[in-house]
Amino acid sequence: MMHSTDVLVVGGGGTGTGIARDLAMRGVDVTLVDRGGLGIGTTGRSHGLLHSGARYAEADEAGARECIVENEILREIAGACIRDTGGYFIRLEDDDPDYFEEKYEACLDYEIPAERIPVEQAREAVPDLADDVAEVMEVPDGVIYPSRLVAATAADAREHGATILPDAPVTDLLKDDERVIGAAVDHDVGKIHADHVVNATGAWAGQLGDMAGVDVEMKPTRGVMICQEYEGLGTVLNRARDPDDGDIVIPHADEVILGTTSVEVDDPDEYEEADWEVERTIEECAAIFPPAADAPETRTYWGVRPLYAPEEAETGGARGISRGFFVLDHDERDGVGGFTSVVGGKLTTHRMMAEAAADAIAERLGVDEPCRTADEQLYAHDDPATLDALVEEFDIDGPADADVVGRAQ
Repeated sequence: MMHSTDVLVVGGGGTGTGIARDLAMRGVDVTLVDRGGLGIGTTGRSHGLLHSGARYAEADEAGARECIVENEILREIAGACIRDTGGYFIRLEDDDPDYFEEKYEACLDYEIPAERIPVEQAREAVPDLADDVAEVMEVPDGVIYPSRLVAATAADAREHGATILPDAPVTDLLKDDERVIGAAVDHDVGKIHADHVVNATGAWAGQLGDMAGVDVEMKPTRGVMICQEYEGLGTVLNRARDPDDGDIVIPHADEVILGTTSVEVDDPDEYEEADWEVERTIEECAAIFPPAADAPETRTYWGVRPLYAPEEAETGGARGISRGFFVLDHDERDGVGGFTSVVGGKLTTHRMMAEAAADAIAERLGVDEPCRTADEQLYAHDDPATLDALVEEFDIDGPADADVVGRAQ
């Protein structure tokens, strides 16, 4: 069986569903496929931090500026997919005060709202902070519920005419000479012919690139998240030091998520889940939030970051690889037409990534309609019960917000 579409998006995480929504809103006929339920790769296995940009401010100006812009947009369009918690960056007595100062000044330079607050004020909000807290900076971090976000974005794409096909794995890409013209899709879908194919498969982008005969140089890294019982934390906690293992604590309703490590993996489907990562993450998070040392664990999961690392871009170790995103036009880059890859990035910037990709593809297709995704709210954004029903419909089973989804009254 042969289906036809203007654009075939492969990958149903935050970026892939965002591209489908963006293009559909411009009047493009879009089909999205994913090999399993939507959002169960990197997106659904993230720590769910809505970045303010402060984490990157002293080292990555572009990334910091992107995060604060998208942070504000998501708060406007995503409703119950977001929890507005605010965040603290916490310097312990043994941490470098110059690093804290550099981060604070960079936040001000990049228009990230940041305020030094008295330690006792922070301790009133979070009574279980460590005893040796030396300085605290407040920033507009928040929490993303990835399953709801993907469900709302996919449903919005569908409302604008897109076809969304979970559980539709691509087995091969179809080519005509040096052009990708579609994909062979399993589970009784058949062949899908497309004027343009988008590789939005995240950490798996190199594998889909291989099917097209192009080299997408991914360097995925795994990171562990530990969910613990703890009721009452209302603020994201970040350690104010060079990014390292175990420096983020994310609040949920009656749980916290501790994260994370960064270890290179060869295969994003097959990798070790090492006990030392769990132990180190708990130990390091407990340095700023002592209850983490012995709070009961509810679930532990690993996610794989879709880091793009061509040889010339590597800067020394997995944590040195840029968290920025890249839109790769394989016609210009490799002489393979009809194929674009979107790689790198963060969940916070998924909409911006989708806009950049959609702009490039629309230009290729001769579509003049502008992007509207920053200005229109997501489908059912303010209706948690409907969002959770959509999570079930799209077979989204990510562990990042398993304690939240399905609890809407």
